[in-house]
Amino acid sequence: MKPTDNDNPPASVKAAWRKRVDAARAEITREQRDAEAAALTRGLAELSASTVCAYVPFGTEPGSAQLLDVLRHRGVRVLLPVVPTGHSPLDWAEYSDAASLRPGRYAFLLEPTGPRLGPHAVAEADIVLVPALAVDRVGVRLGRGAGHYDRSLVLASRHTRFVAVIRDTELVDRLPAEPHDVRMHAALTPGRGVFSLAESAQV
Repeated sequence: MKPTDNDNPPASVKAAWRKRVDAARAEITREQRDAEAAALTRGLAELSASTVCAYVPFGTEPGSAQLLDVLRHRGVRVLLPVVPTGHSPLDWAEYSDAASLRPGRYAFLLEPTGPRLGPHAVAEADIVLVPALAVDRVGVRLGRGAGHYDRSLVLASRHTRFVAVIRDTELVDRLPAEPHDVRMHAALTPGRGVFSLAESAQV
């Protein structure tokens, strides 16, 4: 995957990246996804945190909701995003168990039904697990383009660490970056577990 064209604006290059990653993800079998999800869950053992902002994967995203239960069983407080209307930052609510999840603003996204904690709850997290289509070696993340995470992560504590969750093949040398893009400190992949990204703070 190497869509690089310095003559095109970042938005156009990002669109090309999204198309390629989505196509590659569509080729992954259910068996591969299950094996990756188990490996990502094992990789969580490398993380030390009392509060983690996570998310419920959907479609071909790597991971599974079981990852949330593993965190809870370790005594970690887990916060999940609630997608707002408009261009606001994400709201957050605490995860208790799978039975507490319901379809949110987008029917394919499961969200917690507990009390809303507000956008600034992200500042309580030691680690934010961030969904990504790809991430490069200096921490530039490729998301879906809605901008909710970029608007949310700027509200985090300076001690909070951002960990992009991707497949091993989705770590790339370079992605197009824009001024509003929030850099990731680390990545979590099935094959490598958690590892720091160059020019980013240690996890």
